[in-house]
Formats: sequence, structure tokens, C-alpha cells
Amino acid sequence: MIQVLAFYLFACLAVLSGALVVLSRNPVHSVLWLILAFFNAAGLMVLAGAEFIAMLLVIVYVGAVAVLFLFVVMMLNIDFAELRAGFIKNAPLGALVAVVLLVELLVVVILGQAGPVTLGTPDGSAAPLLGEGNTENIGALLYTRYIFLFELAGIVLLVSLIGAVVLTHRESRAIRAHQNIARQNARRPEDATELKQPESGKGVSL
Repeated sequence: MIQVLAFYLFACLAVLSGALVVLSRNPVHSVLWLILAFFNAAGLMVLAGAEFIAMLLVIVYVGAVAVLFLFVVMMLNIDFAELRAGFIKNAPLGALVAVVLLVELLVVVILGQAGPVTLGTPDGSAAPLLGEGNTENIGALLYTRYIFLFELAGIVLLVSLIGAVVLTHRESRAIRAHQNIARQNARRPEDATELKQPESGKGVSL
């Protein structure tokens, strides 16, 4: 009973926060609602027994991606009028995408009611570790059977990171003044300051 109530709670909050991500006028508020949606999705994954995916949602998406979005949105000077104009301009395309997704969901529901879906049978080469959880089994597969694909994904991410740094790097052309230590040491105290006694109602000539 508690699991059912938790499921409906997380599901309703996820749908509500997802809708507020789109409907919020302030981009900062949209990112905050997105973080809430990720947390509720992580709760649903825990209820489904996929704690590894739940931790990925919290650590990767909330701790890195969503926080990065939040920093970028807060640092940029966003023209909200132009943003709303772009939303209205792209509204027909968004509605078309929503209709396509709705049709796909209806097709899945109809096919599911027509009969059970025949899935492939495992060959036993990726048998789970007995007595271990999902995280241990995923780690065993990543670092044994899929080690080369895992390393290849890491190399691709590293190359993309280096490319982003190279593309955003700009040489500073500003002329930087260098200190003259000998000149600073040779300056006398009486030459450092100059006392002015302006008359009343008159400024100081520089």
C-alpha cells in the first residue's frame, strides 16, 4: 500500500513539475522545476528496483546537467520578450511533436492490448551475479564484456571536452602594463601625494 501511494505521489509530482518546466515564464524557475522532475523520476526508479538509474538521475542530471543549465541561465542576459516571441513562433512545431508522441503512445497501448509482445530470450552470456544487486551486476558487465565500448565512450567525451575548450578559447590582446620596481622604490613620499586647498565654490583642476 505504501509503495502504491509513493508511486502516485512521485508520478503526479513528476508530471506537474514537467508541465511547469514548459509553462514557467522565468527560465530560472523552469530549471528548478526540472530538478524537481528529476528527483521524482529518481523516486520512481527506486520503486521499480532500478537504484542505479535513480543515482544516475540524481548525480549526473541533477548534480551536473541541471545545475549547469541553472548557472548558464543566471549568467546570461536573457531577453524575456524575445524568448516569449520565439516560443509563440515555434508553438506549431511543438504541437506537431506532441501529436506524434501521443500517436506513438496510443499505438503502444493498442499493440499491448492486442497481445503479448514477444521478446528475445537471453543466451546466458550476461548472466547476473548471484546475491548481488543491480549496481554490482551493471559494473561487472561494463568492466568485463563491454569494457572496450565503455572506454570508447570515455574517449568520445574527452575529445568533445577538449574541442569545447579549444573552440571557446580566445587569446587576450589587451596590453598589460608591467610594473617598474626600481621606479616605484625611487619615488619620494613628497612626490606621491599632492595637497590641494580649493576655494569655496570652486573645483580642483587636475
